[in-house]
Amino acid sequence: MTAELLDELSRRLAPQGVSELRPLAGGASSLTFAGELGDRRVVVKVAPPGLPPVAHRDVLRQARIVRALSDSPVPVPAILLDDPGEPPGVPPLFVMSFSEGVSVEPLFDADEAGPAAIVADRFRHAARTMAALHTLSPAELGLADEPVVAPVAEVDKWCRTLATVDPDLAPGWREVADTLRESTPPAMPPAIVHGDFRLGNLLADDRGITAVIDWEIWSIGDPRVDAGWFLINSDPDTYDRTTPYRGTTPPVTELITHYQKALAREVSHLEWFQALACFKSTATWSLIVKHNRRRATPDPGLEAMALRLPALLTQARGYLS
Repeated sequence: MTAELLDELSRRLAPQGVSELRPLAGGASSLTFAGELGDRRVVVKVAPPGLPPVAHRDVLRQARIVRALSDSPVPVPAILLDDPGEPPGVPPLFVMSFSEGVSVEPLFDADEAGPAAIVADRFRHAARTMAALHTLSPAELGLADEPVVAPVAEVDKWCRTLATVDPDLAPGWREVADTLRESTPPAMPPAIVHGDFRLGNLLADDRGITAVIDWEIWSIGDPRVDAGWFLINSDPDTYDRTTPYRGTTPPVTELITHYQKALAREVSHLEWFQALACFKSTATWSLIVKHNRRRATPDPGLEAMALRLPALLTQARGYLS
């Protein structure tokens, strides 16, 4: 983000009372800033200028789901204002309240997230928060006009990504895709799907989850898409990283129990959705590695993830078997 763009955004938001803008870490698909609105701390999300604000860059669509959840049991920031702009030159944006809490992926990041017992409870709180999201009726929240995404469409989506990367990065991915398609379970009733539900996209304090954030890829679809993704990110063997919390977090089976108890029903075929999640992770990380290799100075940490991709596909095959 150049100083000129920051100055332009500051001038644009000044009439609304927003001041003291400064870049905030995060926001890969949109630009994120901290600021002040009177005596209130706020966060501003802006679509990248010069690009159509569609798909994951559609910040107003993100604002829509956060607004819809404002009176629900799912904790989210408050949307304070939005502005459609005149894209692509003047990108859309929204301003939301600042939520306290830490956002760390304990089994992937090396960052300190708090005492081990509190972090372990954070996984349990997250499982129950995910269930609270999945019990909501999209129609009752005014989201009936959203298309329903079928589980097999998720497979096709990540196949399109994998078709653009070096085949050596993800050997045998087509066979895994074929098995996923052949064994796709019947869909559950449509629910709100966050799309990237994991502790790294939640804010939490010592008491629990304070906000669910980063709604770039939300949809209406099978809630087990979220569950599978959350579960593989709660499994220390998925990425086999050395972190302060390896060996101290709840087993995946316990998290499934918390999730099902909060839903008040059993959920079948979770293994298929964990396989889908491993397939999705293979696709997203292979794309990250591809772009990293094109940089003048590739990040060795990102390049190291290339070694993990065959193991992710092996895990997917294990779930499917």
